Amino acid sequence: MASCRLFTRLAKLASTAVKPTQSSPVSLIGRRCYSGITLNSQHAKPRILQPLQPASLIPARWMFIQTQDTPNPNSLKFLPGRVVLESGTMDFSLPSAAFCSPLARQLFRIEGVKGVFLGPDFITITKGDPVLEWKLIKPEVYATIMDFFSSGLPVLTEGTPQTDTAPSDEDDEVVSMIKELLDTRIRPTVQEDGGDVLYRGFEDGIVKLKLQGSCTSCPSSIVTLRSGIQNMLQFYIPEVEGVEQVKEEDEDEKGVHS
Repeated sequence: MASCRLFTRLAKLASTAVKPTQSSPVSLIGRRCYSGITLNSQHAKPRILQPLQPASLIPARWMFIQTQDTPNPNSLKFLPGRVVLESGTMDFSLPSAAFCSPLARQLFRIEGVKGVFLGPDFITITKGDPVLEWKLIKPEVYATIMDFFSSGLPVLTEGTPQTDTAPSDEDDEVVSMIKELLDTRIRPTVQEDGGDVLYRGFEDGIVKLKLQGSCTSCPSSIVTLRSGIQNMLQFYIPEVEGVEQVKEEDEDEKGVHS
């Protein structure tokens, strides 16, 4: 099942202690687009993709957008075939939080969009109504992404992507190892499924993490956190006794009382 893919990959990495390999980029030359859809900047409606011409003959106004399912049925990963963020990730759970991203603001204007998550080369869209079918949302998302990248506007106008695992002089050896493991092995795996995991602290043997993107409301998030991420951290770092999830409301409440 899709909800078990992330846990299976993390468990396999922890048991074999082998660095995961990245999949080779999908070549579009001579093949049909993965999503089966391509868009033209002069047309808002999706069109069925025909066999591709050599790259040198493809007009610049054409853009190929792939989609990928995630373990969360309410989240879908869109790959525009170009860089979205130069580094880090950005999570927008509310339209009001998207003030620093013209791309996220435009995506929130689509009816049914509840959350927008920006990764290095992908965009994860989360819908608010489980009953709403993706086939009703995807055409507008395709058109919005294509129009945005054709406009030349910056993805971010202010603010910086997440740097929660950046080394700090205050980090001890254990914290440094936790951050390195998150960056090199855990986060790349989670991002493959359109999400991310942020470091929020280490106290009394407990690693505090915040899930983002498709992981936020995923039915299997607890299994992923406890059985996948926790097992991997404990495999490499004996000092880790457990993992605790930090939710958005917990951070908001902490900010009010601080």
